[in-house]
Amino acid sequence: MAAPISRVKVFRLAVPVMLAQAAIATTGVVDTAVMGLYGDKVDLAAVALASVAFSFIYWGFGFLRMSTTGLVAQATGAGDHRGARAVLQRALLLSGAIGVVILLFSPLLKLVLFAPFGAAADVEGLAREYFSARIWGAPALLMGYVISGWLIGTGRTGALLAFQVVMNGVNAGLDVWFVAEFGWGPAGIGAGTAIAEWIALAFGLALIWAALKREAGLFDRAALLALFTANRDIMIRTLALVFCFAWFVRSGAMMGTAQLAGNEVLLQFITVAAFVLDGFAFVAEKEIGEAYGARDRARLVRAMRVTTEFALSFGALIALAYYVGGGAIIQSFVKDEEARAAALAFLPFCAIVPLIGVPAWQLDGFFLGATRGAAIRTAGVVSAVAYVSLDLVLRPAFGNTGVWLAFLGMYVFRAAALGWFLPELLKVKKPIIEL
Repeated sequence: MAAPISRVKVFRLAVPVMLAQAAIATTGVVDTAVMGLYGDKVDLAAVALASVAFSFIYWGFGFLRMSTTGLVAQATGAGDHRGARAVLQRALLLSGAIGVVILLFSPLLKLVLFAPFGAAADVEGLAREYFSARIWGAPALLMGYVISGWLIGTGRTGALLAFQVVMNGVNAGLDVWFVAEFGWGPAGIGAGTAIAEWIALAFGLALIWAALKREAGLFDRAALLALFTANRDIMIRTLALVFCFAWFVRSGAMMGTAQLAGNEVLLQFITVAAFVLDGFAFVAEKEIGEAYGARDRARLVRAMRVTTEFALSFGALIALAYYVGGGAIIQSFVKDEEARAAALAFLPFCAIVPLIGVPAWQLDGFFLGATRGAAIRTAGVVSAVAYVSLDLVLRPAFGNTGVWLAFLGMYVFRAAALGWFLPELLKVKKPIIEL
């Protein structure tokens, strides 16, 4: 039986994940910064709208990363390395197939995705151009989710960092080239991201090649069914979460183009914080998954405690940094005066998120590592309903202030809903998924 995780090990595993997550998050930041420097509020709003549309598509399939991490960690904890390879191979097959289906249905998706937002016609037109370019990266990005899940589940966090740096570096270079040099606008941002996703996939497959060379019972029917069952609940939870972010963007759009653009800028700050702090949640996923595989309750509790200590500390530091220095960043990268003023006005609300979001992010990691899909699904749906209800009350009365107050409440609802199921999680039982 493995010893409970130490703080040194948590930090050693988490730092590369945090840097990798920062690289993922800064993909959106680079997109927004390039549009802020070379475009106007319409371009910024278009990228915001299209990014949320892709969040609906891609985040909905985030279960490919999440289930891979939890199942691989559980198999590793149980000493079943062949089972861990089987999880990887099945998930790659599934993700590639889903990506091809998304491509086939992309014309229909483009017709229906933007209608609910009620954005101005010029904003929606540019958003459609972004969509048409970026959608070609769908298979590569989804298979990249699986590669990330495998690297986290096996503790190869340094390789994960390299994978994300390649993706982000290529994306940043192509963004500047396509927009600043060729003037392609939002369409250039989409094209640069799609190309970067394929280049990153090639690099990622090279990283995991050793696990792909040996066949591991790829088409075992019972195991495939178990994988689909686990993914179904995580997918519902993720779609509920994506719906919350889409609702936030929609609420901002109802306040006007300037508010939509300003909220989009601040959402990039939140995305960076969430992705960075998720580094500790991902370590918790790995350690809790292994603890479940080994039936080791002491290791489970220890992983929860030490990863959360780090997450709260770093969350407080990021919140302080945003409050003190966020204004200078906004002044530097957003040239449109109305969008800049809107972002600066609501920066204090944004700065609170890295701290109050930690409980929700950590609890997500706990339940994902244990593949407790039913609890994740129920908590996701309940918190989404509570958030939308609060927004419907506060937005008409307080405008964009109400939009942000409801958004902050969403993190509280997520933590409370997951916390309800925590006592059951602490009972270390037989893993939900048998490999």
